[in-house]
Amino acid sequence: MAPAGMERWISAFLEAQAAELDAARNTRLAYGRDLKDFAGWLARRSEEFATADRAAVEAYLVFCEAQGLSPATRARRLSSIRQLYRFAHEEGWRADNPAIRLRGPGRARRLPKTLEIEEVDRLLDAARDKGRRAADQVRNRCLLELLYATGMRVSEMVGLPVAAARGNPQMILVRGKGGKERMVPLSPPAREALADWLRVRDEAEAAGQKAGRVPSRFLFPGSGAAGHLTREYFYVLIKQIAVLAGVDPSKVTPHTLRHAFATHLLAGGADLRVIQTLLGHADLSTTEIYTHVLDEHLKDLVLRHHPLARE
Repeated sequence: MAPAGMERWISAFLEAQAAELDAARNTRLAYGRDLKDFAGWLARRSEEFATADRAAVEAYLVFCEAQGLSPATRARRLSSIRQLYRFAHEEGWRADNPAIRLRGPGRARRLPKTLEIEEVDRLLDAARDKGRRAADQVRNRCLLELLYATGMRVSEMVGLPVAAARGNPQMILVRGKGGKERMVPLSPPAREALADWLRVRDEAEAAGQKAGRVPSRFLFPGSGAAGHLTREYFYVLIKQIAVLAGVDPSKVTPHTLRHAFATHLLAGGADLRVIQTLLGHADLSTTEIYTHVLDEHLKDLVLRHHPLARE
């Protein structure tokens, strides 16, 4: 645990991230974990944020590498430390930023995993039968149809307000990272699944109100503190649907469906900038990774099916 003085630095930094930059809750949690680990390491060396120099930050990164942490995790921790010290410098707590000139570990460019259209079809079909109650089956089908039709992040989907889905919309307003809003279109199957779920959901909410429960403002209500289904719940659910569909569950995550959405759009001839807008990417270079996914997929098709490619 971080000593009290360093805890105050972390708390003030996270509050500023929330108030000034509107950083997402999950982003703040990641910053908090990284900085508490760094604070604990400093405390064991009888140091603290106010006195740590560049050598101390470098030594911490070496320690992280020795712990077997991936380059991506080490790069994220350096970024968290760098931003903390930038904040401290702006607040006048430090005269310098000891992490500003440090270079993070190079990150290997990994292509995102995706799914074949036939595999997605099987997942969508299996979702109709997943659930002990008919209401659960309707909801599960709606969850998967929405995710694949829009390419939303799972946190964006489970946090959708029910007001966004009223009136049989052809597009839904999504609030993404950093509070940025975007419109995403709905396919006819997604609209049908959404309408079916709204009927079931509203009936359950009406019954709940009669029993004295407060109606939920979320499209997918949940019993937890957040008030809606959690990302963790949906992660387990989609694995179970994959097993039911006969699709390797190790290939299937909520983010895999987001990747499938983008890859299948690109393969169908969609413009890269349109896909960027639909995914809510701030930088086109992030979206360009899907061109490499498509190239790899086409190469794999040739190697598997071209007669001259066979041994």
